Amino acid sequence: MTGSVKAILDLKGRDVVTAGPHTTVAEAAVILSKKKIGAIVVVGMENRISGMFTERDLVHAIAKHGKDGLEQSLAQVMTAKVYRCHEETTVNELMELMTSRRFRHVPVESHGKLAGIISIGDVVKSRIAEVEREAEEIKAYIAG
Repeated sequence: MTGSVKAILDLKGRDVVTAGPHTTVAEAAVILSKKKIGAIVVVGMENRISGMFTERDLVHAIAKHGKDGLEQSLAQVMTAKVYRCHEETTVNELMELMTSRRFRHVPVESHGKLAGIISIGDVVKSRIAEVEREAEEIKAYIAG
């Protein structure tokens, strides 16, 4: 049985690193570095998802604007079309979305507001745990 996004969030927690749309790319780069993460969810009013700022967005801003890219606001360089998932989303559905869209981070939305974030590492960890559980069940069944 495939797990859900809710199960992953219940294990890992629901803390998400966020920034406002007026945060500069330079400020966001410092956050990414200090927190050792690959993405920041950009939120607007009432904790609603406005966009995602990822390491890729950082690279694109520098490639396009040079050092001036560091002074751009996240609103100017973020990925505005954000694919979201919900707590009821299965791990298999999430893996399909991440693979087909080439995402490494997907925010979790509940009632229109940010409720968590799932990384590809979280998905892999969940799948490995599921496979290990299945293997133990098979061993127990064979052992009688």
